[in-house]
Amino acid sequence: MSKAVLELQKLCRTFKQGTDTLHILKESDLIINQGEIVALVGPSGAGKSTLLQTAGLLEKPDTGTIRIGGTDTSKLSDKELTRLRCNHLGFVYQYHHLLPEFSASENIVIPQMINGKSKAEANVRAQELLEAVSLSKRDEHRPAELSGGEQQRIAIARALANKPKLLLADEPTGNLDPVTSDHVFNLLLEEVRKEGLAALIATHNPTLAKRMDRVVKLEDGHLIEQ
Repeated sequence: MSKAVLELQKLCRTFKQGTDTLHILKESDLIINQGEIVALVGPSGAGKSTLLQTAGLLEKPDTGTIRIGGTDTSKLSDKELTRLRCNHLGFVYQYHHLLPEFSASENIVIPQMINGKSKAEANVRAQELLEAVSLSKRDEHRPAELSGGEQQRIAIARALANKPKLLLADEPTGNLDPVTSDHVFNLLLEEVRKEGLAALIATHNPTLAKRMDRVVKLEDGHLIEQ
């Protein structure tokens, strides 16, 4: 029986805009099991990024429950939430957000050291991931010396550095040309499946969405299975 890695129950999230209240998430429900890759689709402005930020414990819902690996996160302190994010979650954004002053390898090493690994252990994991994303020979290059596709491949490696249970990705190939996008997406799916992760990946690309295990659409604040 598959184990639920992410459970969202009756998640609500609102924002104030002047005198108006915007209801972005309306009692949204979602379960993602271990090893399952789910596409998140919906029109621009529907709230896909808000959902990912909330599921990733970077924003708090107004009401509702978020469980990561069976843990009810509403009962955790800020310190415990930070530890859970470090140990269980990996993030990939549309823009790579690599640290520009550090090399490709260092960008993968640093999150591991923050999470308590020794530099030697972190370097071993970084080299494994650089090889996995076919960038071993670019390990000493800084982000500005890498192409857009290479930068995003490093961002994927960084997201996997601490061996998370859940990967959250927000339009991870949205800034890339079609050929590079396809290559990076293939690599992302391959690595997620190899690591046995659960993943929630927001995309506007219906072709990419169909390649995942299932598709959910965020529409009028509700998650609808497609």
